[in-house]
Amino acid sequence: MIPDVIGELAKLPLLPPYLHPDPDFVYGVNFASAGSGALLQTAQGYVIDLHTQVRYFKNVKKVLREKLGDEEAEALVKRSVYLVNVGSNDYGGLLDVTNSTMTLLPVDKQQYVDFVIGNLTNAIQEIYELGGRKFGFLNVGPIGCSPVIRAMRKNGTCFDEISAVGRLHNVELSKMILKLKKQLNGFKYSLHDFYAVLSQVLTNPSKYGFKGGAGGCCGSGTLRGLDSCGGNKGIKEYELCENPNDYIFFDARHPTDKASQFFGQLIWDGNYTINKPYNLKQLFQL
Repeated sequence: MIPDVIGELAKLPLLPPYLHPDPDFVYGVNFASAGSGALLQTAQGYVIDLHTQVRYFKNVKKVLREKLGDEEAEALVKRSVYLVNVGSNDYGGLLDVTNSTMTLLPVDKQQYVDFVIGNLTNAIQEIYELGGRKFGFLNVGPIGCSPVIRAMRKNGTCFDEISAVGRLHNVELSKMILKLKKQLNGFKYSLHDFYAVLSQVLTNPSKYGFKGGAGGCCGSGTLRGLDSCGGNKGIKEYELCENPNDYIFFDARHPTDKASQFFGQLIWDGNYTINKPYNLKQLFQL
């Protein structure tokens, strides 16, 4: 996972998941839930939504105060960096696949994006009120180029209509962050342009050390884009590539370890063209 790579670059121990039976939160904690989003209805009943993740953070702060005392806990929360990457799964809910034809549901795209950004804004404001000051953001990548979506298209090409919604999200995300910067005293951030970076790698994978960008290493069907890796979704037969390092995607949705290392390094110390106004390493040092 990219957060694990960043934690390693920051010389932190492996961050435990919040629901770990015996966690130590002093060096950080991972609240991520696979398939979750900013909206409550995104995979509802199967994931831990963003609002609940923030509530878990409140519990972590209570634990830290009991363990470290109020003053030290407040200082730790203030100097910590909060890495936020959310939205892709929310927009996956706009896809309508019938008779091998993929379209977008007839909803107001701007309004939908506004709902996502609104929920994200509320979450950031809550973390700020709890003492958080430094935030690392990743914008949404080219959603329509993931193997799971390309596999559902007859020609296996990217579905730009859903990626366009991601681009709209990214515009509104930038506006939201700048607005918070003006409103919240001491608010500092790093915004990584994941859309641009992943698009470049997918366009010219060999330039970045990958042999293929379209498909996954593990799965079945076109481009190994069916999410069947390891017998997932009850599909017992699936293919596994010989060398995952040749691939950007390990399965239908997630990057390989090599790709995670590549992306994590750019988020950590990449230049101003992809990280504004700081990279994550600089944000840690502020």
